[in-house]
Amino acid sequence: MAKKTFEQTMEELEQVVRQLENGDIPLEESLDLFEQGIKLTKSCQTMLDSAEKKVSMLVAGENGKIEKQDFTADED
Repeated sequence: MAKKTFEQTMEELEQVVRQLENGDIPLEESLDLFEQGIKLTKSCQTMLDSAEKKVSMLVAGENGKIEKQDFTADED
């Protein structure tokens, strides 16, 4: 099975949240969904951490020191 993308994992997490917010499921199923949501959240965080490390490597200055850069678009 192929590894899920960040977007796929977030969509799955959003579905879990919608089910929990609906509130018409039994307690045991709610607990299972909550546990699944925690696992999905951790997976998303791991993917975000990895992406942050890649970005940091890409923006490292010539001396190897990370230089903070603004990634927002110019509003000219």
